[in-house]
Amino acid sequence: MFFPRLAFITALVGVVASQNLEITNPDADHWWVASSINTLAWTCQNTTFPTFTVLIGNPSANLQAGAFIAIQNNFDCSKTITQDLINQGPGTGYVITFANPLNNTDVYATSAPFEIKPLGSAYPTSASSQSPSATSSGSSSSATPTSQGNAGKSNDATGLKTAFGGIFAAAAAIGFTLV
Repeated sequence: MFFPRLAFITALVGVVASQNLEITNPDADHWWVASSINTLAWTCQNTTFPTFTVLIGNPSANLQAGAFIAIQNNFDCSKTITQDLINQGPGTGYVITFANPLNNTDVYATSAPFEIKPLGSAYPTSASSQSPSATSSGSSSSATPTSQGNAGKSNDATGLKTAFGGIFAAAAAIGFTLV
């Protein structure tokens, strides 16, 4: 009797954990600037994807998605994108996709459509600006991924507590009693 409950809980944990990968930058409010240094950021806590391929595409311009990072570690939480990694022209409707490194059709996350502005354009002015000099400590952008990665790791227990709370609520809703 205990084993079916354990299998049910294990399955729910897998579903909850795998659906938390989300691309947070760029988006409609955080554009990139062509031929400049830009930031790619994502939620890296509580996900089952240790690595992924990063692709960019533009369906409105009939630009097929192309990989610009073959294998990216999830725990980095962000990546500085230079003109050497990607050199797309200005335009709207760009989309970033995270996919399985062995099968790009197995998509893990897709960004909201965003714009790449012409060289020399200003970056967004929000507190989460992607400008390399806009970190909270004033340090270089290369320090940002490390500090974000470590900060995220301290929240793992909170994320698991939330996930298990949802699992117990779901189990109770269908009539399982956990002993």
